[in-house]
Amino acid sequence: MGHEATPDRLAELMVAYQNGDGAAFEEIFAAIAVPLRNYLTSLTRDRARGEDLMQETFLQFHRSRHTYLPGRPVKPWAFGIARNVFLMARRSAARRSRHETLAFEELPEVPIEGLARLFPDRDELAKALLEVPEDRREALLLHHVWGFTFREVGHMLGISERAAKLRSFRGVQSLRETMGSGGNDG
Repeated sequence: MGHEATPDRLAELMVAYQNGDGAAFEEIFAAIAVPLRNYLTSLTRDRARGEDLMQETFLQFHRSRHTYLPGRPVKPWAFGIARNVFLMARRSAARRSRHETLAFEELPEVPIEGLARLFPDRDELAKALLEVPEDRREALLLHHVWGFTFREVGHMLGISERAAKLRSFRGVQSLRETMGSGGNDG
């Protein structure tokens, strides 16, 4: 089970890991593996696939550790790697086959802490999220679920902070429309 590590602690651990400290990696993994898996599961809509991509993310994390800039936040850097792993896997899958439709029972349990106040019915929310266009859904989840700032979201998605805010806002609007309004800004 993951545990909470402060951004400063993660940055210290990352520098130690860059310098060959294997125990530092274990602590980083314990702190961010669950959020990364949940993020990837929400993108793939498949729990097992999310787990596989999380493992691939940590392989890339290891290979790319030298590119981490000391003092920078670790979580946005790691989520950026996860997003790239997801995009590479999606491109690869697209070459192999066409899009599959998931049955509702196969939907991952989306950890919607920030959105739970707006939309208390978790099953209805998970279903409604599938209706939100992918770019909006991703910005919405990164900000409202995983708590990244719009600046961090913009950086991860390769868009401006303003565009990240707009995508997230439009994603929440789409949710409201799909779920028949309900909720207010929070």
